[in-house]
Parts: sequence; C-alpha cells; structure tokens
Amino acid sequence: MLKFGFRIKTRSGMVVDNLLVTARDRAEAEQKILQIYHHGEILDCHEAQQPLKDDSQGLNFENAIALISREANPEPPSST
Repeated sequence: MLKFGFRIKTRSGMVVDNLLVTARDRAEAEQKILQIYHHGEILDCHEAQQPLKDDSQGLNFENAIALISREANPEPPSST
C-alpha cells in the first residue's frame, strides 16, 4: 500500500492541504478523496511514502512481542 498526499479545493473554494490517503495506486487514492469531498478539485497529488515491504522482514506478532519484551527488560550495561 502507498500513501498519497493531496492538496484540494473544496466546492466552497476553501483549499485543504496535507490530506493523506492510503491506497494501492494514485487512481484509487483520487477516487477516495473525491468520495469524501464531492465536487472538489484536486490541485496537487504526491506519493508521501515508499511502498510497504512484504511481511518477510515486517512486523508480525512474534516480532512485536520480541520488541515489547526488549523495551520492558533493557539489558544492563556491561562492566568491562
């Protein structure tokens, strides 16, 4: 999934910056924006984040538990 940042003009003429939408592609992101802001005009669109990696090294349940466990029990400094 990708994140897209939008700058739009509403039907009343107000400009709205920094609208972030998560979508598979730009067309889907624009469709979501136009569903929320009927009769709005998209002034600018940019990709706000790199695609998320597959779950091969991502955060899964086991990795989350290990991360929480490490934060709860920090290692004492070694005495050398």
